[in-house]
Amino acid sequence: MEITKISDEGQVIIPESLRKSHDWKAGQELIAIDMGDGILFKPKKHFLQTTLADVAGCLKYQGTPKTLAEMDDAIRQGVEELWHGGS
Repeated sequence: MEITKISDEGQVIIPESLRKSHDWKAGQELIAIDMGDGILFKPKKHFLQTTLADVAGCLKYQGTPKTLAEMDDAIRQGVEELWHGGS
């Protein structure tokens, strides 16, 4: 376990041992996910540029469209299952 502090500017220093173990360099973009009892930082992965034609075949969904809140809840639930081992 490592301990760090939040600066007056809201910045947090990720300890060197953790940066090295995850191969995070200066400038690494991180996604901050609110887990309720804490924050999970994950590296932002870069996606290849695509067009609608590239992905249109995967959009075959039938049913009532999901709201943004429902999609956010599903993503949060998936992250929590991964983070907490499905318990």
